[in-house]
Amino acid sequence: MARRGVSTGPDFPRRAGPNRFPRERVPAPPARYDPAVRTILGLVVAGLLLVTACSAKSETALPDGPALLKRSAETMRTVKTVAFTIETKDKPAVPVRHAEGSLTREGDAKGTLQIELVGLQEIEFVLVGDKVYFKGPTGGFQTMTRQQLIALYDPSAVLTGVPDLLSTAQDARTQAEEKIGDTAAYRVAATLSQQVLAKLVPGVQQGVDGTLWIDKATGRLLKLDLPLTGGSVAVTLRDYDAPLTIAPPAS
Repeated sequence: MARRGVSTGPDFPRRAGPNRFPRERVPAPPARYDPAVRTILGLVVAGLLLVTACSAKSETALPDGPALLKRSAETMRTVKTVAFTIETKDKPAVPVRHAEGSLTREGDAKGTLQIELVGLQEIEFVLVGDKVYFKGPTGGFQTMTRQQLIALYDPSAVLTGVPDLLSTAQDARTQAEEKIGDTAAYRVAATLSQQVLAKLVPGVQQGVDGTLWIDKATGRLLKLDLPLTGGSVAVTLRDYDAPLTIAPPAS
């Protein structure tokens, strides 16, 4: 007979036996990696960190564009002699198609010039002081004054004009380090003044977003690339401060 007030039905909690308590879940022991696997993982992580560090370093190693061109302008003002080449691609709207020669800080120069003057004319020239000796494909040398030559092309602007071009460049951005020939150089994009460019390359009618290559070691200008309407012009400089003697041609 059941006691009054005490439930003996199925909902009455029964006394749990030793196997009726829920078991506590014991966490599994951490996985143990083989020492060789741990070594490989460590090397992979270290390699990734090294690549990231090297990438960050290479991106930040490029010098500031304006500072680089300022240094180059100062360096170019000290150049005593240089050899130059001016080359056009396609048909840019400039009269000079090709020029090649050497010149001195004093303005003396010698070389060859291809220029559009009622057709393409090729001229060999020697500029000494105020006198210019020139000749075409045939015949001997004739003479003109420096001012007459400057009306067509002034080779001395390669030295006198480049420092001004570098110092007046706007929005200079160092893009990369690469080789020009065997020489390590910085490639710099910049907006170049029309007034200064026209002295270096006659016929340029507007400012140009050009590309310059600056010698990493010396700061000298190695190359200048100018995209123009109808084509492009490339100016290359080399043989800096090499011994150079320019004298009037033999009669």
